[in-house]
Amino acid sequence: MRRPTVLGALGVMVLLGAGCGIPAASDVRVDGKGGAATEAGVISRGSEPPTRTASGSDNGAFVRNFLSAAAGEPDRAYERVKAFIAPEDKTRLQDKKGSEVALNVVRLREAVYTLNSDSTTTVKIAVQQLGVLRTNGTLAPPVATETEYEFGLRPASFNGGANDDRAGFYVINPPNVLLLSDTALREYYQDETIYFWSSDRSRLVPDQRYRPQAVPVERQVNEVVKWLVGGPSDWLRPGVVGLPDRTELINNATGGNGRWEVNLDMSGDDQNGIDQLITQIAWSLGDLTGQLELKIRNNAQPVVDLGERRDSRVLYPYATGPQRFGVYDGAIHPLDFDGEPSGTVPLTPEANRNVVSASLGLAKDRRILAAMAVTGSGKNRYRLAVGTGADPVAVLSRSGTEYSSISRPVWLRTVDNRPSRGLVVADGQLYRFDEAARMYPVPLNLPSAAVTAVAAALDGQRVALIAGGRLYVAAVNLDGGGVSIGPPRELVTSLTNPTAVDWGREDQLVVAGSVGQPAIYEISVDGALETPLRTDLGAKVTHLTAYPTNRGVRAPSGAYMYEANGVAYRSSPFERIEPGRVRDIAPVPTGVRPSNPSAPFFLY
Repeated sequence: MRRPTVLGALGVMVLLGAGCGIPAASDVRVDGKGGAATEAGVISRGSEPPTRTASGSDNGAFVRNFLSAAAGEPDRAYERVKAFIAPEDKTRLQDKKGSEVALNVVRLREAVYTLNSDSTTTVKIAVQQLGVLRTNGTLAPPVATETEYEFGLRPASFNGGANDDRAGFYVINPPNVLLLSDTALREYYQDETIYFWSSDRSRLVPDQRYRPQAVPVERQVNEVVKWLVGGPSDWLRPGVVGLPDRTELINNATGGNGRWEVNLDMSGDDQNGIDQLITQIAWSLGDLTGQLELKIRNNAQPVVDLGERRDSRVLYPYATGPQRFGVYDGAIHPLDFDGEPSGTVPLTPEANRNVVSASLGLAKDRRILAAMAVTGSGKNRYRLAVGTGADPVAVLSRSGTEYSSISRPVWLRTVDNRPSRGLVVADGQLYRFDEAARMYPVPLNLPSAAVTAVAAALDGQRVALIAGGRLYVAAVNLDGGGVSIGPPRELVTSLTNPTAVDWGREDQLVVAGSVGQPAIYEISVDGALETPLRTDLGAKVTHLTAYPTNRGVRAPSGAYMYEANGVAYRSSPFERIEPGRVRDIAPVPTGVRPSNPSAPFFLY
């Protein structure tokens, strides 16, 4: 009888998580999401995970395959997993049906394999609980609290079976839960973005989902429409509206040869609402091409070309290419890089003084939105300064209170001409501010802990927060002229002690923290998918800014910039931002050391 390849009865520890293939010190280009499918077919990696015997005599590969077996269409998840379990132990895993099927997604740390005297192997795997993957494609917050799972392996040839290495293994004493590794989530699912209208129905807001790669192209429209009918993710609900109550899909969405038909039982005959629904479906179908015929209770609406609808109803009316700026000797200056647009500072010299950090934006009516943290009356005293108007902004309003610490302010972008609002952290408290620099505390449903950073998504309806050394996302509701934040959702990541965050894509954050040493990661909005961007920083990141890409905007060269130990950097290509990159500054006298540029940011 063959024995697993371990040394005697000693435990052997191996890393289980398959690497992402990215060198530790590399820069990763942050590009917009590609389409999941076109009329021609699906992405080639669309397949179900390996079978039980695919690993042969490699017990490590077998365990990885076992932790991938649940991937795929939910109605067969238990069948696929039970194929890995020894016949005598199959009843230990209790089947669930329909919407009750849920996968515990875990990030794999390491595994210890111990060979026992009866030729079985005990496996202990250390995990980080990431969340629960539901049948509606959402990854809900984790429910399980286990940090380790233990089960056994036995050769398939055990107890009279064929003595054949190719027969592989069986799992004995399995966990009574469907486990899915983060590696399998990345490999066997397509992360999708669907959209819901904001609470004031002025813009579309992204919602992340996961679709099994095994779902054939002809069913993808049906899956997306079912997700829309089912409503938004729980954490996003406070900031968006779903379809009318009791909306149902009549039969399945059908399609082929470039034409897709969706029939809904939906209350109301508001033509504007139906038109918004068509736009919502068109964007939620990604880059799928062809024509859409929407029927409401079997009454057909005019046929719409999906590509034309997306082109005519842009997601974000902020297509201006990114322009880089930074702070130099207390004033905002453009940063010059070859091949990139370089603008002018939209402030008068009198307004552009005593700046610590800043956020500049363009409103729909082309007004400049300027918000800055500026020095106060003494050392380590700061105020918020805000100005809006035509370029250049000449008049700034200042907060009535000074603070001992203040973050870079951020704007909550709107698609209409309502007065603009923003968010800033001062002395550990989150505040909203208006165009007159009036600041109002924003309550958060969090354990009592200081807030240290805030970042706003391009849609203006979602924020990322760092509080108490933990990373959160939350929905924003702008109804009634105020700003309310829904219950924040904590993201479980490999990073510890996060220090800075910004939105890099619709469904991805750029986060600075630690993995034993300071690092910057790209992390999905649910925390499940993460990619190291830089792991060789050498110093804690105190400032981070990213250019938020989306389906309509290509990533620039250098999608994020940061500051660590008083030195500013940009990515792709990675380089220090030297004083020579700062435009419109006076020549530095011979023998005088120039200042370092600080607090870089994008204007878009």
